[in-house]
Amino acid sequence: MALSEEWEYEMPELTGRVALVTGATSGIGKAIAARLAADGAFVIVSGRDPDRGHAVVEAIASAGGQAEFIKADLADAESAIALAGEALAVKGHVDVLVNNAGIAVYGSTPEGTQYDFDALYAVNVKAPYFLVGQIVPSMIERGSGVVVNVSTMVASFGSSSTGIYGSSKAALNQLTRDWAVEFGPSGVRVNTVAPGPTRTEGTERVLGPLLDKIAAKSPLGRPATTAEVAAVVAFLAGDDAAMVHGQLIHVDGGRSVL
Repeated sequence: MALSEEWEYEMPELTGRVALVTGATSGIGKAIAARLAADGAFVIVSGRDPDRGHAVVEAIASAGGQAEFIKADLADAESAIALAGEALAVKGHVDVLVNNAGIAVYGSTPEGTQYDFDALYAVNVKAPYFLVGQIVPSMIERGSGVVVNVSTMVASFGSSSTGIYGSSKAALNQLTRDWAVEFGPSGVRVNTVAPGPTRTEGTERVLGPLLDKIAAKSPLGRPATTAEVAAVVAFLAGDDAAMVHGQLIHVDGGRSVL
């Protein structure tokens, strides 16, 4: 029997689906957008920088995928609501929402400012909340959909320098559990991916050699690549994860078990 008769060609798992990825112009978000497009999804790339956004769209197109860029800063509820409306207008629906956009500050509690607190909670908590509120109703009407929230390992243990950032992502983790209960009966799955140290343009610039030192504390002893994190998001977005719901998936080399 010829090889072509032994193996049936399978379409990429996300073929025909529409995915919105926030914070998709660099780092983990860029890798998620590329992976979902490679898996067949039409990807709506969202971010603050149009030049970087269009570059991501062009890279996806050059690899045979389909994508479109929508600018959004997600600094307030209005921005999130506007993005949801524009994203829904592209194809009439969104099948996969990846709440990846996020910002971080580090320092002790006395060093924290009201500006930092408000900015982090706006992007890391308020924006996902209102995006879900606008996009999930259409998923419910269709009887299916996936939301993947991108959190961080530091939302799961104590630290002397991540109070604002860690607590904002811990709030997102709780929203995942709440949304799982609220939307699961309607066929919408919600999960969280919590990366540990990940090698990106941003972490290389901000942390430098410290990135490897932090990652060395995990059992695997190294930083993740953006592609490794994106692979977990892609799994959760697809049908192979049909019974994975309301879960916090650590992608941190085992750091969370210590």
